[in-house]
Amino acid sequence: MGDDVSETEALRCALHHAVAFLGGPGGMIHVRSPQNAGLHLMLTDGLPPSATKRWQDLAGKDTTVPPLAARGGAYVWRPAPAFAEQSPSGRRPAAAEEPDGPEALEGTEDAALSVLAPCGLASVPLLAPTGPLGLIGVLSVVTPPAEEPTAEQRAFLEEVARWAAGHLARSLSLPRGANPELRPEPLNGSALRQALKAVRIGAWDWNIRTGELDWDESAMTVLGVDPTTFDHRIETWLGLVHPEDLPWVMVDTDEAIRTRSVYGVEYRVCRPDGTSGWAEARGRVILGDDGEPLHMVGTVWDTTQTHVAREHVDHALRHMSDGFLAVDTEWRVTFINIEAERALGSAREPLGRVLWDIPFGREPGLEDRFRQAVETHRPIGLDVRSPANERWYHLRLVPVPGGLTVYLTDVTEKRAREAERTATDRTAHERAARIAELTKALAEALSTEDVMRAVAQHVIQPFRATGLVVVAFEDDNTRLIGSVGYEATDLERILSFPLTTTTPLSDVLSTRAPLFIASVAEMKMRYPALADIPTPGRQAWAFLPLIASRRTTGCCVISFDKPRLLTDEERTLLVALSGLLAQALERARLYDSEHLRAKELQRGLLPRHLPSPPAATAAARYLPSDRRLDVGGDWYDLIPLSAERVALVIGDVMGHGLSEAATMGRLRTAVRTLADLELPPDEILGQLNGIVSDLGDDFYATCLYAVYDPTTQTCVFASAGHLPPVVVGPDRIARVPEISPNPPLGAAVPPFDTVELPVPEGSLLCLFTDGLVEAGDRDIEAGTEELARVLTDALRADDDPSLDELCDTVVSALLPTGEQTTDDAVLFIARLRRLAAENIASWPLPQDPVAAGQAREHVRTQLDAWHLDDLAMTTELLASELVSNVVRHAQGPVRLRLLRGRTLVCEVSDGSLTTPHVRRASATDESGRGLQLVSALAQRWGARYTTSGKSIWTEQPLPAPPPTPPAPPTSPNTPNP
Repeated sequence: MGDDVSETEALRCALHHAVAFLGGPGGMIHVRSPQNAGLHLMLTDGLPPSATKRWQDLAGKDTTVPPLAARGGAYVWRPAPAFAEQSPSGRRPAAAEEPDGPEALEGTEDAALSVLAPCGLASVPLLAPTGPLGLIGVLSVVTPPAEEPTAEQRAFLEEVARWAAGHLARSLSLPRGANPELRPEPLNGSALRQALKAVRIGAWDWNIRTGELDWDESAMTVLGVDPTTFDHRIETWLGLVHPEDLPWVMVDTDEAIRTRSVYGVEYRVCRPDGTSGWAEARGRVILGDDGEPLHMVGTVWDTTQTHVAREHVDHALRHMSDGFLAVDTEWRVTFINIEAERALGSAREPLGRVLWDIPFGREPGLEDRFRQAVETHRPIGLDVRSPANERWYHLRLVPVPGGLTVYLTDVTEKRAREAERTATDRTAHERAARIAELTKALAEALSTEDVMRAVAQHVIQPFRATGLVVVAFEDDNTRLIGSVGYEATDLERILSFPLTTTTPLSDVLSTRAPLFIASVAEMKMRYPALADIPTPGRQAWAFLPLIASRRTTGCCVISFDKPRLLTDEERTLLVALSGLLAQALERARLYDSEHLRAKELQRGLLPRHLPSPPAATAAARYLPSDRRLDVGGDWYDLIPLSAERVALVIGDVMGHGLSEAATMGRLRTAVRTLADLELPPDEILGQLNGIVSDLGDDFYATCLYAVYDPTTQTCVFASAGHLPPVVVGPDRIARVPEISPNPPLGAAVPPFDTVELPVPEGSLLCLFTDGLVEAGDRDIEAGTEELARVLTDALRADDDPSLDELCDTVVSALLPTGEQTTDDAVLFIARLRRLAAENIASWPLPQDPVAAGQAREHVRTQLDAWHLDDLAMTTELLASELVSNVVRHAQGPVRLRLLRGRTLVCEVSDGSLTTPHVRRASATDESGRGLQLVSALAQRWGARYTTSGKSIWTEQPLPAPPPTPPAPPTSPNTPNP
């Protein structure tokens, strides 16, 4: 309610809301009398005149509730009979006392007092918030019988009093004559009576049983009834009610009589003189001696002006530029204006709908904020984007009695301006920071690719550029170093012009000065030869010479998608950056050349691709300590052996650099050569120890050599000063086995100790060098424990991760990105698999000539079961020759074994340590051709020593599976399965 609303109307509105919220039968407002500091009754609501006579004037020292609230300046409530306990004359009314004057309505005062006697009374002072006015008056509400106002009702009553006092204080502070309603003259009794008369509140008394209705003069004036013609019938009043309002007025009247509750109704009046208006009536049922409703007494007043004002307010709200809507306690929309409808954008009429059923109300978090405003009784502001029109609105949520009001202000343009201003400030700050970052990034860049990445990241965005090209000058031509934001065709066009023609690049080369072109028109004017060349997406350019070692080595071209005249500050920065870029590119050119040679060397020394035999798959990571060379002395290898076995090797030449890398290459080659000889791990390390010792006294290396047999699921280790492996079993727990390390190669004295461990199916074998686990704040033992923990956690998080993912997880945990290592580091992880029992066949044979025939029979039967009939004849011949040699030249026990893996392995074992050799037989020799036949028939063959003798083995490639026939074409009418 605005300041243009009259004080009487404001007080009446405040009193009406206070009575309604507390649910009492009525209320009253007293104003302070200046002469005697007493209180004078100004307004009543729901109380008949006969019941308020005793409250017309109250002395300042009176002990009734209103004076107590005035003197204490705070809320006061007293239970029954607070309203009827004391009259101004100091007497208590008697229940059976008869009226003593003809001016009183017969029986009305006693009837009213009998209804109001059991009611309490709550009063709050009307205190001016500021200024010298102080106490203005007191607002009082008659409370229901035996009901003390709740804390919420008290808070509401105090809030209404503050609002009413503030409204009165502003009016009373105006110059005399500015507000004639309350203070046209000194506030005396006559003026107050005029004010009371202006309120136009009438009283009525209806005998429910006889239908007789009595109105006082004010009530008749409100309803437009002539006192001389009024017939005191209830039907006369019903005839004055607008026909459209009559049904629900009757329903409310019957409900009040039936429930004995407070009666309140507002309706349209059709007066006898043809005029119409609005009236509001409030009343209460009076019971007879039999306990049944006898009378209903109350008040009535004209609310036409209130409705007119409300319609004006509704019209103003409806058409104001900001959105406005109101919801009730059930969150239903009770009012919404045009702008709010546009913001909500609901296809259906929003009026009467629950707010959360409208798309706007379902925005995330919006319902919580609405409920928070209601629960805390405090206004809340927030910005929300409407899903209907994608515009931003600032919502002001204001709790009001009976619901919540929402003000919506379109802040889309405001947010855009603020965002633009913030972006401008942020851009300036970020530009300075990015220049510093570029300087740092160029200082750290090693390769040309690093330099281009740094320039693209730290130059294009700060200067709002869209393209970048860096070229090098070579004789009369240009060579592309790198580009960002350019198509391949555009780059070809740029590089197609030789430096002998007049172009921006040739001018930069000749003048060694930067060139700035602000528009396409300027480009065409300066270089007519380029006028016909399209420049899509580029409207301005900066050509910056790259000068290093006192010569112009190239040019950096920065392009913009809009015409742009760079400021002096921007040009100075770009020229300074071009100097940094030229020096960085020169360093990168030298690094790239050296790095290319180092990578070629490393590529030749380490395995390019690890093999994937049936027994093991592996992945590895190599991290050199010297990023400039990318080489070192650490190595790893996976070597397939006979009988589907594999050898896993890892080593570390002490030191790092090119010489150590060369030593590593020699040792790796030696390991592969010795592995082909089928030597056991301890003997291989013994041979390597001799090689390292021959290199000199300053050469040392560590090495771990392991052989995994998939038929027995065992792994045999031998270590020369190297760290033990980490084994992860099927239970996903990493363990470090105890392996005798022995001294490193070059300092050891053979023999080397070996350890045999069972390795179940699916286990992981993790080999590593000390550079992976040792750091400045972590010793080798702690690093190994950390490696085991990381492996265990990674496998618990993912039951079957790929080996590459596992390597990356371990490396990132032990060697975080950007952390420089002091030694080369290698991580080598292998997943070991057994050879299935159905792929293994073994038979003992007698040491007798009949063994060859038995061997052929076994081979024929087994290959038929394996569906390898194509290899049966060759394998029978190989087995027959090998068994015949054993029977003739060796000793038992003899055993034949077939393995089906990546190849078909035929293996004959005996107890002799004599190694067969291929010799050339003459034309007359009767023997010596068996091994020649084996060599001709087998893809590969050899012999190896075992703990009980030796084994001679052959390998044959398995036939390729038949190709899958193509599926027949599907007819268009054939339904898909």
